[in-house]
Amino acid sequence: LDSMSRDCTFKLRDIISHYILPIVNLSRPIVVLCIGTDRCTGDSLGPLVGNKLTFLLRNKIHIYGSLECPVHAKNLRETIDEINYTYTKPYIIAIDACLGSLQNVGKIIVEEKPLRPGAAMNKDLPTVGDLSITGIVNISGAFDFMVLQNTRLYTVMMLADAISKGLYHSVLKTIGEKKLNTI
Repeated sequence: LDSMSRDCTFKLRDIISHYILPIVNLSRPIVVLCIGTDRCTGDSLGPLVGNKLTFLLRNKIHIYGSLECPVHAKNLRETIDEINYTYTKPYIIAIDACLGSLQNVGKIIVEEKPLRPGAAMNKDLPTVGDLSITGIVNISGAFDFMVLQNTRLYTVMMLADAISKGLYHSVLKTIGEKKLNTI
């Protein structure tokens, strides 16, 4: 999916809804795990999405990872343990930035499989997620760390907007509006 295309939000909504509707019907808790750090532009996609989704908090959606409390290499294992301890059979939607080919920069990939955080940096981190959403923030090749450090914030923001809006609309479509307690 191209984050710059006009219908990206709705395509993403429909793809994510297809995967989470059966989960919602089973009343399984849904956890959105946004991976990355705000200390590196190219790796800030997860925390930016988490920040944008904080208004989505409701009894069926739980968000981990934001600009304030990022989930990164140093705390990923503990966060996964906490999620598995807190929720019974959680359905984890893992979100992370990745590097790819030049023609794919700005694209969003949704797959029904776990993602491998830190793969670009050859970090040995656990795979995580029932559903993975990755945004291609820059080109891969030599010196991936420098590439991540020199990634355009504009690209990351466009991806974060598209992913957060797509997720938000999939929640509206499958779970419905946020219930407000009225007096």
